[in-house]
Amino acid sequence: MSSNEKKVKPDLLWVERAVIMSFLDIIIIMVSYCAALFLRFDFVYSNIPEQYLDAYLWSMPYWICTTVLVFYCMKLYHSIWRFVSTTEVTRLVYAYIILIPVYFVGGFFMKLKMPLSYYFVGYVICFVLTVADRFAYRFIRVYQNRLRQDEGDDIEGKKERVMIIGAGRSGQTLIRELMSSPHLNTKVCCVIDDNPNKIGRMIEGVPIVGNRSDIIENASKYKITKIIYAIPATTGKNSKAILNICKETKCKLQTVPGVYQLVNGDVSVSKLRDVEIQDLLGRAQIKVNNEEILEAITGKVVMVTGGGGSIGSELCRQIAKSNPKQLIIFDIYENNAYDIQMELERKYPDLNLVTLIGSVRNTNRVNSILKKYRPVLVFHAAAHKHVPLMEGSPNEAIKNNVQGTYKLAKAAAAAGVKKFVLISTDKAVNPTNIMGASKRLCEMVVQMMNRRSNTDFVAVRFGNVLGSNGSVIPLFKKQIQDGGPVTVTDKNIIRYFMTIPEAVSLVLQASYYAKGGEIFILDMGEPVRIDDMARNLIRLSGYTPDVDIEVKYTGLRPGEKLYEELLMAEEGMQETDNELIHIGKPIEMDDDLFEEQLDRLDKASRSESCVMKDIVAEIVPTYHPDKAV
Repeated sequence: MSSNEKKVKPDLLWVERAVIMSFLDIIIIMVSYCAALFLRFDFVYSNIPEQYLDAYLWSMPYWICTTVLVFYCMKLYHSIWRFVSTTEVTRLVYAYIILIPVYFVGGFFMKLKMPLSYYFVGYVICFVLTVADRFAYRFIRVYQNRLRQDEGDDIEGKKERVMIIGAGRSGQTLIRELMSSPHLNTKVCCVIDDNPNKIGRMIEGVPIVGNRSDIIENASKYKITKIIYAIPATTGKNSKAILNICKETKCKLQTVPGVYQLVNGDVSVSKLRDVEIQDLLGRAQIKVNNEEILEAITGKVVMVTGGGGSIGSELCRQIAKSNPKQLIIFDIYENNAYDIQMELERKYPDLNLVTLIGSVRNTNRVNSILKKYRPVLVFHAAAHKHVPLMEGSPNEAIKNNVQGTYKLAKAAAAAGVKKFVLISTDKAVNPTNIMGASKRLCEMVVQMMNRRSNTDFVAVRFGNVLGSNGSVIPLFKKQIQDGGPVTVTDKNIIRYFMTIPEAVSLVLQASYYAKGGEIFILDMGEPVRIDDMARNLIRLSGYTPDVDIEVKYTGLRPGEKLYEELLMAEEGMQETDNELIHIGKPIEMDDDLFEEQLDRLDKASRSESCVMKDIVAEIVPTYHPDKAV
């Protein structure tokens, strides 16, 4: 078949359907006014005066032509029958309002003398039948789909039996699509909603059977295999409570992406996603005013070190959206840098993007880059962050994290960088491992450099990032895929968690708020027990912990402690315009002494000192490697 034939065929199909619909409208017009005439004379043909019959026949061609023409102008022949809705009813109402003066003019010029009831009754019958005609196809399709859903209901156990959580607009939209689509092998069995006024009622023909406390009972009663959470506007704690109940049913869980999907009209089966572990964190997604933040980046040269990593690459994505004058990605790992380079070049072909390979430990390299490109903003995300690995290589933690940050910070100050933002971690607070201690030293470098230069140096401190390289979630998922066991270091270990977008939003917010010397801290809500997270992830994968997948406790790793902190006691707490973002006050320190200590660290690390942890403990009083538990 030629391309021209392919283009013509859909048009011909539409014309055929429009002709069929107009033919039905012609029959309706004739039948409606004929019925009105018969009704006027008690349905006795012999009682109808001959002049009325002649007038009926004389007026029909005009009635038909004008009606079909008005319907066409109102696009009543352009709709897709199976999606007919109140929009078509509204258009029909407007069409019939227009037809009143049209009929009046026609009757005047044709000098029709018919009973008034003939005009009124015929007009009403015609309107009712044209509405019914257009909805009939949709009703038949829905009825057929429901029959198909009910036929051999789960005889072979192949049909997904669905429970919808939420009887609002989102739930109604999903139910309608699930029930009307012939391509989805599903049956919507019941709906759950916490509104007591809705319980016992129906939505799209599906019963609302109870509230959240009835989820497990009804999942068993209706033999549910999938639960769809369709309340995008709910709070984090509320959604966590409901989803925690849902996961106990062992059903597959899906959810709508977010409340903005409702605004955009994007709630549909295709937009559903599986429930992830971040849905169970128990708080709403952190939101910041990215619009004003990104406006501050527009037209500026921005550099991201570690730009290929989890945080760095997301920073690059967000910055690329804001139309910077130039974005510089700097990373030692060429594969990571290449991946984010290809992604950004594909999404933002007009972006002035420079991708450079090198180490922040190389003084000449960072100096030459900063002098050549003169970035206004530097986001420093390059670091060694794996706690157990750094315990075995403490000198590398100092070389890369501390000396790398110091060299980059001095180069930034010399090049006139306006703002320098360090990515830090909650492990820097009262550290028990060398990685955390090295990041605390980085924070001290930032605060010292802020006092010694015109550049605004700040640090951003947050907890574990869900889904980042080396985090527990990818590890747990791989262990589950391999059939277990899922390894947890200690049953009582707890951590703060945030998503990558939240972390990046905080970093961008810090760059906007920064006046120099601050350590920005996110209020991340309640900490999460890692054991609970592992077990929840097993349940979300459709398995039962310790039955299908073993949870194995391996003991705390070197340098690891049971809980993390976000603030040292001496730092205090200062509020910002964002109630979820706080500032730790700078701690007084002897900058000259600290500079001497950095030189000592540099020499010790390059000589591969075997007492590096002891040296760091002398410089960082809060570092206690002997208190890892």
